[in-house]
Amino acid sequence: KSTKGSVVLGYVFRHLNLVEIDYFGLRYCDRSHQTYWLDPAKTLAEHKELINTGPPYTLYFGIKFYAEDPCKLKEEITRYQFFLQVKQDVLQGRLPCPINTAAQLGAYIIQSELGDYDPYKHTAGYVSEYRFVPDQKEELEDAIERIHKTLMGQVPAEAEVNYLGVAKSLEMYGVDLHPVYGENKSEYFLGLTPVGVVVYKNKKQVGKYFWPRITKVHFKETQFELRVLGKDCNETSFFFEARNKVTCKHLWKCCVEHHTFFRVPENESNSLSRKVSKFGSIGYKHRYSGKTSLRMTRDPSVQLPRPDQSIERSRSKTYPKRTQQTDSKNMSQITTNGENEGTTKIIAPSPVKSFKKMKNENSPETQRSKTSAPWEENGPHSGLYNSASDRNKSPKFPYSRRRNPSGGSENESGQPVRRR
Repeated sequence: KSTKGSVVLGYVFRHLNLVEIDYFGLRYCDRSHQTYWLDPAKTLAEHKELINTGPPYTLYFGIKFYAEDPCKLKEEITRYQFFLQVKQDVLQGRLPCPINTAAQLGAYIIQSELGDYDPYKHTAGYVSEYRFVPDQKEELEDAIERIHKTLMGQVPAEAEVNYLGVAKSLEMYGVDLHPVYGENKSEYFLGLTPVGVVVYKNKKQVGKYFWPRITKVHFKETQFELRVLGKDCNETSFFFEARNKVTCKHLWKCCVEHHTFFRVPENESNSLSRKVSKFGSIGYKHRYSGKTSLRMTRDPSVQLPRPDQSIERSRSKTYPKRTQQTDSKNMSQITTNGENEGTTKIIAPSPVKSFKKMKNENSPETQRSKTSAPWEENGPHSGLYNSASDRNKSPKFPYSRRRNPSGGSENESGQPVRRR
């Protein structure tokens, strides 16, 4: 218990042979299924939420900071870990994608897994042995098979880079969602992304605050504040309400770390950075101590990629082939049970805390498998996010405090965004 988190992380990174380590972390769940990242600077005993769960103590390896362009990661083994994580994000519904994109992604998975199409080895229904998306349909499998036949010659590393090249363009790629409330108990989601904080309401993006323009991240009790620098160099504060202080503090810590990792460095010679520096930017007790995204790309201390690196790829879990006699109910059950692929050893708890603890949601794997996009038409209406009864208990939204009405979000929808 006196060991620091950095030591535990070091063992994991050495075991996985990773050098570009600052993108990754270890997650754990407390007894109420709120998730946290292991803090490298603290001892295990200081992670009280973790200590209260064991022994034994369970940690989950996964991506903490999604690279804006994972194809530009220097080492193949780093890209492979990103491939495994993003593949699981798609499989478990956290990264929704249209069927044509899902077919393209699935074909790259099959190419990486099985190699070139061979009519003698790959008999009818071979794609149905694998799981790609929630509620997988036969039409998708047929499309994947057709595309797989066109990918001749792609080695696993090439197929995985192509996979990441498609996945990075999806709207929800790398979005860490946190549920919050607005005025009149209305529901919002704050998404932490490589480029900034995105605000969702009623399945639509209603605001985007870029990291270089965020000058302050603050919380008090259950109230969360983002202070944003407008194009006219005036500040505006945006306020949201979390369900409780624990979730609010977790959101704040994640936001501080994302801000530090992805923002433009303050020593860049431009007026915006000077303005941020003048305001003190992130002046909090909690600080991110690792390398920033910019330092990861420019760091000359380690020559990457390392020569003669061999990557041991593990096979995905397979299932019985789909047959014409298999009814849709059985297929739905197979899909549900196929959440934890054998190849994805990155099984992490959900990035969003459930507002209602369900009877059968005692494992992070179960919680992680739920649909995590707030606009999934057929997704569950309770469990991962919240339930109708919780919506009636939403805290009242605080009074807005405008610092300047002219600053604010970069709203892509063209609709005015209320400053709170």
